Amino acid sequence: MDENSKPALWVHETHKEMVSLGFKVEKTLFSGRSPFQKVDIVKTAGHGNMLLNDGIVMLSEKDEFIYHEMIAHVPLFVHPDPRRVLIIGGGDGGTAREVLKHERVENVVMVEIDRMVVDACRRYMPSVSSAADDPRLELLFDDGVKYVTNTNKTFDVAIIDSTDPVGPAAPLFDQAFYQNLAGRLSPDGIMITQSESPFYDPDIQLSMFSNQRPWFQKLHMYLFSTMTYPGGLWSFGFASKKPCPIADFKKDRAETANFRTRYYNAQIHRAAFALPEFVKKSLSHLLDPVPA
Repeated sequence: MDENSKPALWVHETHKEMVSLGFKVEKTLFSGRSPFQKVDIVKTAGHGNMLLNDGIVMLSEKDEFIYHEMIAHVPLFVHPDPRRVLIIGGGDGGTAREVLKHERVENVVMVEIDRMVVDACRRYMPSVSSAADDPRLELLFDDGVKYVTNTNKTFDVAIIDSTDPVGPAAPLFDQAFYQNLAGRLSPDGIMITQSESPFYDPDIQLSMFSNQRPWFQKLHMYLFSTMTYPGGLWSFGFASKKPCPIADFKKDRAETANFRTRYYNAQIHRAAFALPEFVKKSLSHLLDPVPA
C-alpha cells in the first residue's frame, strides 16, 4: 500500500456514552502502563502534543494554557497573601508552572500519584513542565488523599488538579477528603477543584459541591472554554474559608503582575463566575451568590 493511502490514525474519547471527541494523530510519542493507568502522549495534526490517561484527554499543547491559567491565577489573585500552595495531581506540570509565576509564593508541594505521567511530560511536553526544577517546588510521588490525612503542614491555597472521579482520583471527590483538606488550610485558605462539564456532568457537580458545603464558608463555581474537553465548556469549584472570588479579587495585583498570560485577565476573572441560568437552577442551593 502506498504510504499516502494509509488510513489516518485518530484518537477518540467517548464521554458517558453520549459524545465522542476525536483528534487526528500524526505519531505516537509515548505509550506505557503504570500501576495506576495507561499513559499516552501523541503528536496530533492540529493540537500539538497531547496527553491521555486511560484514553481520556488530559491536555493538548494547543490550549493547555487556558486550563492552567484559570486553575492557578484565580485563587492566587484572590488570596491576600498566598505563600504556601498545595497541588494534588497535576503531573503534567502546567499548574505548578503557573503557580510559580507568582513571586510571593514561597513553597509549592505537588503530590502526584503517578511518576510515569511526570516523566513522560517532562520529556515530551517540556513547555508544560518547564517549572519542574524550580527550587520552590517540592514534588512528592504519593497518594493525595493519604498525604492530606497525614501531613501537619498548612497551606494558603490548595489546587486539586485531578482527572474525572474514577479510579485513583475518585476519593478526591469525597466528603472525608474535603474535611481533611479544610483542616490543612490557613484562616484565609482557598481550595480549587476540577468540577467537570456543566452540560454532561451535573450529577458529579451536585455531589462534589454537596460534599464541600459543610467545610467551607464560601462556595462558587467558575467557567472556562476548552478545545479538548467534551462540550467545549468546563468548570472549576472555588471553596474558601473566608475570601470571596469577586469582592476580594485583587484586581490591581492582577493587572500589574510581572508575567504575561494568554487567556486569564481581570475581566475574564470576573466574567468566569457569571453562570448560565441552567447551572444556577441546578446548584443555587449549594453555591453562594456572586456579588454584583
